[in-house]
Amino acid sequence: MRSRYPSTPGMSSFGPGLLTPAIRLIIILNVVAFLASAVVPDFNVWLGLQPAAVFEDLAVWQPVTYMFLHSGLFHLLFNMLALWMFGVELERMWGTPYFTRYYLVTGIGAALLTVGLSLVPVAFGTQLYYSLTVGASGAVYGLLLAYGLYFPDRPIYIYMVFPIPAKYFVLIMGGISLFSSFGGSSGVAHTAHLGGLVVGYLYLKGGRMRPLAELTYRFQKWKINRNRRKFDVYQGGRGPRDGPPRVH
Repeated sequence: MRSRYPSTPGMSSFGPGLLTPAIRLIIILNVVAFLASAVVPDFNVWLGLQPAAVFEDLAVWQPVTYMFLHSGLFHLLFNMLALWMFGVELERMWGTPYFTRYYLVTGIGAALLTVGLSLVPVAFGTQLYYSLTVGASGAVYGLLLAYGLYFPDRPIYIYMVFPIPAKYFVLIMGGISLFSSFGGSSGVAHTAHLGGLVVGYLYLKGGRMRPLAELTYRFQKWKINRNRRKFDVYQGGRGPRDGPPRVH
């Protein structure tokens, strides 16, 4: 894997710089939604994610709107801090359109995974079906996954003291989410976290949700390889206009 801005040994994930356009807008929307929920008590109930409401009341907007809501001030501050820490460098590298698309895909994908798991005919599924989920954590975990793939050796400081490479930090957080998803009432939020990681991985490693474009790319590479000796053509990759660097 090679990125436009390679990892620099000794760099910390804290302090990536000024807010980028998409992250600035996302933070504003989250703050506005938080203030609205303080004024209107049922705001989070209407717009938060509850699988029962999605299926029974056709509240199809909830898998989108839930990611802009938060249950408290510290919940909001933590998610927005993580968004800034891990998202700024990704948006600079990818560009605002791709970053925005990835953020929405991972956030919505985390919600759809939660909705799907709520249909599992066990106690865990029943709990998810009637529980309310709010927060940007699903999308933020998707950003964390991308950060770990593009900057695997970049140190992340736990409690501002203990450095750990980003790739191991992602594995630790993913393991916590996986095991916590089956651990009682706290499993609701962790299911969204796990969903953000899974959807982010599939998006970056699985053709970026464009199977037709991926198949075309593979076919073109196959033709180049077949005619390599005859035309003295060497293997190449996609051009810079085709999106962010591929993750290997």
